[in-house]
Amino acid sequence: MTGRAAGKAARGKGLKVTPPRLSPIQLEGLRDDDAPDFRSGDRYDAVRYSRADADGLELSGIVFAECEFSGISFNETQLRGASFRDCLVSEAYAPVLTAARSTFRDVEFSNPRWGSAELYDSGWQSVKIDGGKLDFVNLRGSRLADVLISDCIINELDLGSVTGARVALRNCTIGSLDLSGAKLKDFDLRGTDFRSISGLDSLAGVVIDDYQLGLIAPLLAAHLGVVVA
Repeated sequence: MTGRAAGKAARGKGLKVTPPRLSPIQLEGLRDDDAPDFRSGDRYDAVRYSRADADGLELSGIVFAECEFSGISFNETQLRGASFRDCLVSEAYAPVLTAARSTFRDVEFSNPRWGSAELYDSGWQSVKIDGGKLDFVNLRGSRLADVLISDCIINELDLGSVTGARVALRNCTIGSLDLSGAKLKDFDLRGTDFRSISGLDSLAGVVIDDYQLGLIAPLLAAHLGVVVA
């Protein structure tokens, strides 16, 4: 075994990373609503929405439970304090997404298109995002548990001061990643590309691969005042 291979084996020996705990969401008995009349604070259960338009609506505190969305548009919709539970959301469109202090529990997003997504102080539990392109995602101060983001392009991901457990970003491309003040456990970045990362003091609990270690090594050296000559 070569020295490099031996070192890699030694690093991986005994490593146990707990992946996100996710179960498939199965929805049955949904009724179709092609012309929804969404109202702030109301609750909507077991409904299927196709190409619905909620642009610009005031929907603070709205609750969706066991709903399916296909092609929903939430551009400049006020979703502060909204709750999504046991929902399937495909091709969600929102150049401006405003959903601070919202709750997502057992939710699957497929191929979302978000511009500026303000999701700070929100709670995510058992959430999956597959594919899509997100310009700026602000999850600062949020609580993340059992979250999987895969095959997604994210220009800016702000995870400052988040509390995260069993979070994985797989095969994603991230421009800048901010982990400042985050408290993380089983936070798996392996296989994801990123151009820059900040919050080096908060890397405890993050799992990276050899290639990523090479990317951040100069940043770590500069952060610690190490001179490499």
